[in-house]
Amino acid sequence: MITFLTKGLIRDRTRSFFPVIVISLTVAIVVFGSGFMRGVMNSMLLDTAVILSGHEKVVTRAYSEESQLMPNDLALLGSNELIKRLEIEYPEFFWTPRILFAGLLDVPDQNGETKAQSPVIATGIDFFSNGSRQVEIWELDRNIVEGVLPKLENEAMISSKLANQLGVSVGEKVTFIGSTMDNAFSTYNFDIVGTFNLRKGQTDKQMMLVDISGARNALDMDNAASTILGFYHDLYYDDKKAVDFRSKFNTLNSDSSDIFSPFMLALRDDNQMSTIVDFSNAMLIIMGGIFLLIVMVVLWNMGLMNGLRRYGEVGLRLAIGEPKGHVYRSLVFEAFLIGFIGTIIGTVIGLGLTYYVQENGIDYTKGMEALTNSSIIMPNIFYAQVTTDLFYIGFFPGVFATVLGTMLAGIAIYKREMAQLFKDLES
Repeated sequence: MITFLTKGLIRDRTRSFFPVIVISLTVAIVVFGSGFMRGVMNSMLLDTAVILSGHEKVVTRAYSEESQLMPNDLALLGSNELIKRLEIEYPEFFWTPRILFAGLLDVPDQNGETKAQSPVIATGIDFFSNGSRQVEIWELDRNIVEGVLPKLENEAMISSKLANQLGVSVGEKVTFIGSTMDNAFSTYNFDIVGTFNLRKGQTDKQMMLVDISGARNALDMDNAASTILGFYHDLYYDDKKAVDFRSKFNTLNSDSSDIFSPFMLALRDDNQMSTIVDFSNAMLIIMGGIFLLIVMVVLWNMGLMNGLRRYGEVGLRLAIGEPKGHVYRSLVFEAFLIGFIGTIIGTVIGLGLTYYVQENGIDYTKGMEALTNSSIIMPNIFYAQVTTDLFYIGFFPGVFATVLGTMLAGIAIYKREMAQLFKDLES
């Protein structure tokens, strides 16, 4: 019977071809839409993670309480050894040290006198280590306005906004004026080798990026770090796992009586990010649920109309003596077969589109230029995200809704009376 019904669907394209196309396109839209929404939400969280918090952040207990002041006198010591331990105990993440510091940036003229000065918020990141992914996650290759990436510890990049404010260009020297880890006066000369624009509003207005080795030299922070950041290897933030890892680490490694003991914070713990994380998760559920409901109604209606359209065929099959139950089951199986084939095709198409956008992104740079003067941190490229649920989410509308519509339409089969059946056949 299964072979017979399958051959019938192949030979009668009016019963299979158009429904399969509709189901395939609908499922592809569902899969891609779900993956794109997840990717957009993750892109917003990733920007915050890259610039501020990581997916996980390890600091001292004292630093976490005063992090807004960037108190490097409360920084982590022995950071290299701690990173090696984290890589062994938490291989789900890649770990990187970071130093955050602020001060005054002085630009000298030809005579060595001050030509311009500006406050600066500097970040020491790991440019040089083998396997470092900092250039990748900061997207510096595509965000460079002029110049190149730092190759020496005394080289730096500054934001194009800060460069314009100071009137400084690539190739010039600047002097950082601040304080060391021990609160001693510090001056350190950096060579400007490049300028960048992260296109994230005011976030990079006064930003300078240097290699962490240069930051350590400038602040006397040998083998120390303000924070150690951890990122999931696929850069996709999983809040539940991150919270579990944070709780496990703090239970085993953090001592509440020691202000310099390491303390782990998940992304949701930093700067009231919990509200944004919870909101993004809620929005995904709401938008995905509404979208899925609409699609299911459309496919349910298609299954219902296909069932109603075949009442003449059903009547003829009943008239020649085929049992009502057999007719009903055959219609349901045909709907299942069409829905299954359409869902497989649609899922493959949807996953292909999602993967392409995951790797290449959709560039919204021109649209985001209107937010240049805004303080909102927004990604300028939106990426989709291939997740496990995308492999089966299409079966709900593609198979379930189609079969449900056919089942509801087929109920009328059991209500057909023989007298009414012959009347229908006569007309």
